[in-house]
Amino acid sequence: MAPTDPLSSRPAPARSVTAEGEGIGRRPNRSESLGEALLGKILDSAHELPPHLIGPLVADVVDRLGGRRPQVLLQDYGQLVLVPLPGEGLTGGEPHVIDDSDAGRCFLDAVPVEEPHEDGVRVHLPLLDGGDQVGVMAVTLDSVDDDDRRLLLRISGLVADLLVTKHGYSDLFFDVRRGEAMSVAAEIQWSLLPPLAMIMPRVAVAGILEPAYDVGGDSFDYALNHDVLHVAMIDAMGHGLDAATMATVAIGAYRHARRAGIGLSEIYAFMDRAVARQFGPEHFVTAQMMQLDTTTGRVQWVNAGHPPPILVRDHRVAQRLVGPTTLPVGLGGPEPRISGLGLVPGDRVLCFTDGVVEEHKSGGEEFGEDQLIDCVNQLERTGRGIRAVTRSLSHTLKQARGGQTSDDATLLMVEWRG
Repeated sequence: MAPTDPLSSRPAPARSVTAEGEGIGRRPNRSESLGEALLGKILDSAHELPPHLIGPLVADVVDRLGGRRPQVLLQDYGQLVLVPLPGEGLTGGEPHVIDDSDAGRCFLDAVPVEEPHEDGVRVHLPLLDGGDQVGVMAVTLDSVDDDDRRLLLRISGLVADLLVTKHGYSDLFFDVRRGEAMSVAAEIQWSLLPPLAMIMPRVAVAGILEPAYDVGGDSFDYALNHDVLHVAMIDAMGHGLDAATMATVAIGAYRHARRAGIGLSEIYAFMDRAVARQFGPEHFVTAQMMQLDTTTGRVQWVNAGHPPPILVRDHRVAQRLVGPTTLPVGLGGPEPRISGLGLVPGDRVLCFTDGVVEEHKSGGEEFGEDQLIDCVNQLERTGRGIRAVTRSLSHTLKQARGGQTSDDATLLMVEWRG
């Protein structure tokens, strides 16, 4: 007989049964799956997790997944090696050379890399946060299927977020990434920078500073506000602590003006007044400010005594973006004229400071823009992403200059993806 409904004298309706045997209308099964339990372990711990316990947390999650020899590898400031993060349960070892390792391949291309080993499969996963490449997570499993890949990618995403959010609470990650002594000026400049890369559906940005441990007056900044990408690159006169202090004021003034919603010409005027009032008439900062409409590809810029950017189209340098210029920031120049250009999907705009092209190799001729363009064309033919190209370009240029960088040499590349 059908069961009796306690609220009615009529028989209760029979329940339909799903293929899994659950009645329609019943509460769903809320027990945790393995994947939910592992991701929940990270999320539940994240809020009050001390930075030095990220390693043990990763090791515990990997162990529950059936993995072993977990590593969290962080990029050094020179972008040459990936250094193991110390922590109970994590595997140590020597740094991985980025240009000659599976971990480096994963890092450069921002894709998982799997390599068969005698004891299973070694899986390397990119630690991505907003497109910025934090490092690589590595783990060995007996075998790997699509469920493992999906879960590992989600775990690595949470680990990347943890590393970024906890970075401001500790010197641990700084110490791991620092490959040599860093000057006070460089400390100031690195603390001023946004993430070195941002990869979004419509636009991508990647930058690099040289010399990483002794940079003084170069800096850059960017912000994606709704559909507009704002970009600035500066080069403060001199080197060392004085230049770093001037760069800090210039970037601070740029951010303040940008956030006030004023135009490019007004931003220049605001920066000009800030530097002049703080440092006097004998000090200046060359600068370049851009705005890119990420919906249309229209880019506008003003140039204050800075080397003109280079447009890369179809993986070759198409032209130098030469336009009207005004005096460097701090010298009270006339209102700058705004230049503009329509980009096509895939176009890249390369901004650089004069230290990139004015370096002399062993006392010989100046490096020059022609050699810079040759290097760009060679690297663009590889078809790699903007992060890998910018990093390789910086290292290639340094090698072409004989490994010497007597002045700051900074690159910033913007790609409109359409």
